[in-house]
Amino acid sequence: MTKIISSPNCGNSPKMEFLKQFNIAFAKGDIAFLIENVTDDIVWNIIGDKTIEGIEVFAEELEKIQSVKASELILDQILSHGKEGAANGWMTMENGKRYAFSDFYIFQSTKGEKINAITSYCLEV
Repeated sequence: MTKIISSPNCGNSPKMEFLKQFNIAFAKGDIAFLIENVTDDIVWNIIGDKTIEGIEVFAEELEKIQSVKASELILDQILSHGKEGAANGWMTMENGKRYAFSDFYIFQSTKGEKINAITSYCLEV
């Protein structure tokens, strides 16, 4: 089971709450939630590693990394404005490795229905 620690108060912001749930789904390996909340032409730019384009390749990448789940997720910040959002924090994996991350999101519309692009910075600490 993944321990979740979330500092941000998402208050009345549905988009910030959505980003919180998106990050929790990532930490728990909930691939179905992640796939249903991105566009078919999703672009995921993992800085220093690779760029993933399209929902099929996105799903394949999630399947590859799902084998190691997070034992703890700490969300330090969640931000949203217009078509953009961001989240940063820490993940400790079940294998003991710890990562600091920042993810930047672009939604398909200002309503924030689905994510169209993600830029991820991730460092092992």
